[in-house]
Amino acid sequence: MDLHIVDWASLAETRAQLGASFIRILGYFREDGLRSIELIESAMRASDAPAMVMPSHKLKSEARQFGGERLGQLAEDIEMFARQCVETHETPEDYVDRVVLLRPLFNSMMDAIDAETSPLVQRHKGFGTARRVA
Repeated sequence: MDLHIVDWASLAETRAQLGASFIRILGYFREDGLRSIELIESAMRASDAPAMVMPSHKLKSEARQFGGERLGQLAEDIEMFARQCVETHETPEDYVDRVVLLRPLFNSMMDAIDAETSPLVQRHKGFGTARRVA
């Protein structure tokens, strides 16, 4: 399944539901998402599968709320693997390659959302790119 970085329809639905609070809540997601990734990375370095479960679960849910199905799927994959490791008393090293994908995927997702939602972005027809205005 080819998942885009942002499901724009899902993001639009969340934006409509949150109304004027959208930008503020998106800011919370940015902070929480980075914190969850830090916790997952730290748990991976410590080979601590139980410590990977909750931040992966939180990242999965919050990413999907903002249209980040690809990030949500990766976080869910990590969460399920970490749960399996807990049950089987294994260490999570086999998933280090997936954990290192979280941060760049999160950053790409946030950059795409920012390009669409920031009032400081000018869109140029025909170029398909956005640039920030000082």
